[in-house]
Amino acid sequence: MTLSRLILWRHGQTGHNASGRLQGQLDVELNDIGLAQARQAAPLVAALEPDLLVTSDLRRAADTAAAFTAVTGMAPRVDKRLRETDVGQWMGMSGAEVEADWPGALANWRADPAFAPPGGETRLEVAARAVEVVAELDLTQDGTALLCAHGGLITGLIGRLLGLPVELWPSLGGLSNCHWTVLARRADDIRWRLLSHNVGATG
Repeated sequence: MTLSRLILWRHGQTGHNASGRLQGQLDVELNDIGLAQARQAAPLVAALEPDLLVTSDLRRAADTAAAFTAVTGMAPRVDKRLRETDVGQWMGMSGAEVEADWPGALANWRADPAFAPPGGETRLEVAARAVEVVAELDLTQDGTALLCAHGGLITGLIGRLLGLPVELWPSLGGLSNCHWTVLARRADDIRWRLLSHNVGATG
């Protein structure tokens, strides 16, 4: 059993996304725009013909995945290891508020995957738990897996699966709300390749 393709789908917009606040593992719901994004994107993701769906347990991802289920009837598996980065004391704060209390720390966090917010986790740790999910699917599943998750986690997972040096992870562009990335590999090569990145219903 070996996966041949991965679709990594970021959740739709939330109020925190719209206002520029760090969500981390806060269980924030999709706003009306996010719900509409999920409904618009779901048929396009379904056209990629995933064989299974795994979602983060946080509502913004689970509700995005529910839009896919409404189109396909495919029930999701839920895995809390696909949660967004725990940003510790920064949860719910704006970038300006973080900068006021921890000058320079936000820039360090964005530039260094080994840097953790106070009381939080590093991107290396986030990527490690996400890779566990993929590795377990690899043992039991052929074909294409769709993971509905979060922007920070997806970026770290891409870097890890592509084998990029950690110092190059920040060069990966982030995913817009409800956009997705596709990775694939050949039958004779276990290495993942990037096929498309930050694709969405709105371009």
